[in-house]
Amino acid sequence: MSTKTHPYGSETAGPQQVLLEGLKAGDSAAYEQLLADYQDKIYRLAWRMTRNDADAEEVVQNVFLQIFRKIDTFEGNSSLSTWIYRVTSNAALMLLRSRKKNTDSLEDAFPRYLEDGHVEDPEPAWGNLPEERLLSDEALGKVDDAVARLAPEYRAVFVLRDVEGQSTEEVAEALGLSVSAVKSRLHRARLYLRKRLGDYFATQTTT
Repeated sequence: MSTKTHPYGSETAGPQQVLLEGLKAGDSAAYEQLLADYQDKIYRLAWRMTRNDADAEEVVQNVFLQIFRKIDTFEGNSSLSTWIYRVTSNAALMLLRSRKKNTDSLEDAFPRYLEDGHVEDPEPAWGNLPEERLLSDEALGKVDDAVARLAPEYRAVFVLRDVEGQSTEEVAEALGLSVSAVKSRLHRARLYLRKRLGDYFATQTTT
């Protein structure tokens, strides 16, 4: 059975410039290839940031609309995928901020120290829990809940760096931040998640 192919290969299979020229020329085949290459990736990132199917779909629509409108402004200083991640992250952040959903302050996640220099609330020893309990539906649900409580600017960094697996430099470029800002936000997000999940898993060690 023959399969339909496009004259534009994916970014990894052919020159990025060829696909870009097709997009800038308004070639429908180039946009079909872009859709095939990136729709699932954009939706996945959008969902991980919004934690909501309808919101993720809205972000996807906004992203492709922005790509259509702004592709002429892309100068190729970064990879096409990085630019698309930036557009997606910004679209998701704008949506989250417009929703004004409740998020938690990260200040409570920072360790408090006693006069003798010891940590007031040491990290719970939940690393010894059986794997099946760590990976249970309830536990994974708690992880999702904790990520959803992160403020948008911290959630974006955490999702791109620790979930999507991008490098610190890639995250900085995608979000328009300095590397030091990414590291700071990531550190705060990790501390917060460790605190929230630690509180939950601590109860599991006693049951």
